[in-house]
Amino acid sequence: MGDMRIVVSGTHASGKSTLISDFARRHPEFSALPDPFELLDEAWDAPSAGLFAAQLGIAAERLTSTEFGPQIIAERGPLDFLAYLLALEEWSGTRPSPELLERSTEITAEAMSHVDVLVVLPLTSADPIQVPAEEHPELRAGMNEILLELIGDPDLIGSRTRVTEIVGGREERLDALEAFVGAASNRSPHPRSSQGF
Repeated sequence: MGDMRIVVSGTHASGKSTLISDFARRHPEFSALPDPFELLDEAWDAPSAGLFAAQLGIAAERLTSTEFGPQIIAERGPLDFLAYLLALEEWSGTRPSPELLERSTEITAEAMSHVDVLVVLPLTSADPIQVPAEEHPELRAGMNEILLELIGDPDLIGSRTRVTEIVGGREERLDALEAFVGAASNRSPHPRSSQGF
């Protein structure tokens, strides 16, 4: 594989870390980038527009950087945090400012122009991961729904990024990711796909 920027997106507790870890073990040439939340210095008490905007900035900046080498697989991209910002209103009753949403949308679209493969891990009833109340299951579900809508927006995704949704067990997800990345690196003629098992 040549230069390749992969983003694994999904709401919290959807299996992103496991899939990235499994892929990185098989492909040590890839730099695995952690969830942007792990890179924040501040301690946040609860989800907020400020929290998600900060993570969106980190996620976008590292996709345009050459610091991590030509091959990366990142846990979350700016699209994740745009989805969280949009889900906040229904969850908390407070809407982020129009200026923040507009700027976040612009940053997301610019960063996505550097992404080769976007892998989305949707929540499914077939493979449920339960989360406790302190992990805000309503926000988790709302973000999932909005993320799945956003990946259909060509103004956000652009023409470069190849998008796939992957479901199934641990090995099935890894096999599907490897197959899709292989096809993308060979410039497969089918830019959008859904892998289900």
